[in-house]
Amino acid sequence: MISPDLKPRTSPAHRGSGTSAAGRRTRTVVAVTLAGAVLAVSGCASPVADVEPAPEATDPVCAETMVALPDVVAGLERRETDSQATAAWGEPSAVILRCGVPVPGPTTEHCVTANGVDWVTRDDGEFWTLTSYGRSPAVEVLFDDTQAGSSSVMVDLASAVSRIPATGGCTTTAPTQTPIPQTDQPAP
Repeated sequence: MISPDLKPRTSPAHRGSGTSAAGRRTRTVVAVTLAGAVLAVSGCASPVADVEPAPEATDPVCAETMVALPDVVAGLERRETDSQATAAWGEPSAVILRCGVPVPGPTTEHCVTANGVDWVTRDDGEFWTLTSYGRSPAVEVLFDDTQAGSSSVMVDLASAVSRIPATGGCTTTAPTQTPIPQTDQPAP
């Protein structure tokens, strides 16, 4: 299949430049054939997901995590990405992982534990973001909750993310119940 954008072009510089019509036709046939071959080869595989690497993507611990990632997350097949320490699942990508993001400090954001891995969770209205908590480097996962459930994503990635040693974790405190001060009122 040849893309409609790949049309032979005749520029004013080529007209009357001494090149024969047969020579121009040969070059055009070769160019269209090569373009068609490139499109045919690239059409056989899923497009590579373009994912920006995290600042610490070269950390050796990320490599350990990446080799342990599952082929399927939340029922979605893994795709190839174009940068180090990244992964994507689904086409179009519904789950994207980046290892080497900044480690979150103390936070009041929602923190949950799934299969031994603590995650800070954020819903920005369009996508959910999970960031591993208490592990350095941190792992960030963006996902579309209409395509993948947060519990499935956390459980499916826990084994790989747990290869990064835990140095801290979520803390939970029960709400403090402050006694109501008694007032000394005269008895009726």
